[in-house]
Amino acid sequence: MAEESSAYPEPSDFEVMRPTYYENDDGFITAKIEISPFSVEGESRTKAGARRAAIHEARKTYHSYHPSYEVESPYPDHFVDREGTEWHRLPPFQRSTYGDYKFVDDYGDEEEAVEEDYVDIETMLMWDVRPEKELDEEGIEA
Repeated sequence: MAEESSAYPEPSDFEVMRPTYYENDDGFITAKIEISPFSVEGESRTKAGARRAAIHEARKTYHSYHPSYEVESPYPDHFVDREGTEWHRLPPFQRSTYGDYKFVDDYGDEEEAVEEDYVDIETMLMWDVRPEKELDEEGIEA
């Protein structure tokens, strides 16, 4: 079997490049990562979120050149974010209808205080959603 090749850089090549950041009129930040003649952009509330969004775009673009490349979620399948919101990755058959993740906000003891909604990964990156605790390989908080 021949190896797939293209002029498009691997996603890991974008990860090591330093982004150029732009503040948008709406208060969001855009990160642009260039590997000439290619560039990717991501938008988020923070620089770190914009960089993560740009790298996710690099993975999606690489997939368009190499369909066998699997674009993995930048998030765990189940986590609680820094604001206490619970996130669950949906099964593949539900993602085209609802989005990639379901999130649940619990605002108190009353039944009506629980809000459930759905969102795609790109929107989560734009909102700069992050797990409450990110652990490195040794299990130490990063």
